[in-house]
Amino acid sequence: MKKTQLLCDGCVRPITSVPFYKSSGSSPQYNVENPSSSSSSSSSSSCGGFVLHEWCAKLPSQLHDHPGHPQHTLLLLLPKAKLAAVFVCEVCRLPCNGFAYGCTTCGYYVDINCSLIPEEITHEAHPNHLLRRIKGSDIPSDKYCKACWVLMKFGWGFHCPSCDFYIHTSCALLLPRQVRHKYDKHPLSLRYGPVENHPQEYFCEICEDGIYSFNSRQWFYHCTTCAWSMHAACVPLILQSEQAVYSEYPRCVFLFLNVKFGREVEIKDTHPHTLTFVQGIESHGQCSMCDAQLQYMPIFKCLECDQFAIHYQCLESRLIK
Repeated sequence: MKKTQLLCDGCVRPITSVPFYKSSGSSPQYNVENPSSSSSSSSSSSCGGFVLHEWCAKLPSQLHDHPGHPQHTLLLLLPKAKLAAVFVCEVCRLPCNGFAYGCTTCGYYVDINCSLIPEEITHEAHPNHLLRRIKGSDIPSDKYCKACWVLMKFGWGFHCPSCDFYIHTSCALLLPRQVRHKYDKHPLSLRYGPVENHPQEYFCEICEDGIYSFNSRQWFYHCTTCAWSMHAACVPLILQSEQAVYSEYPRCVFLFLNVKFGREVEIKDTHPHTLTFVQGIESHGQCSMCDAQLQYMPIFKCLECDQFAIHYQCLESRLIK
């Protein structure tokens, strides 16, 4: 099985242990408001089966008094979408097409990884104090994340009131301390500051861009023994599919970390062949509908004739019309 087929459809994380659940045939079509019921659609899927961690299969159906939306109970569901089922999580502000807890009345959705964010955490980047959870609306507009140096107003975060230390929830919780690469026998550790000598000479082993192409204070991964370095945003390409390219996104966390690619759909009045949900790369060119570049965007691509590719949002808008 391909690595992309071993991503859980619930939490969009690799399935590396048993037991887990897998459908026996093609991936079923799920109702956008209830993942347990099927729905008719102009699309079909045969990406190798629907898979779930045992833990994800036993998630509670409701969340009460969620700190981000206490006025309504959040239900376990897939948010409304025509094809790719992509939504933006209110906590981490990353796109996701896995399971969500949401309020369809208010259009409030959080991915299941962010649904149980702790009130306090400890972190090696600020070891002397506990970091407290804080919503983006409660953060001053001039505060920056210490990991990616993007403004904290995007999503939730953690902060140390006494030290004026802020960090996005995604940067704090979604970056492993160490990673391994198949061509390096040593683990690469998450670094919170510049490498030792001439940082301008260090390049990412994945995308081959400079480590500090965005900001000289961003976190990254580094092997001191081999002098190997990697952007933190490039690491998921190792952990998951190794098929995409680095996304030009100034945060440390890979933009599509919570998106599972590979779904296939058939829409006869749009294109005669099956379309596959993939991340756009430079060679995909321009969108068949809006003519904008497809690189770094989620798209539907015809892998048979290699002559049709379209942004997933453009395809959805075409179907709505």
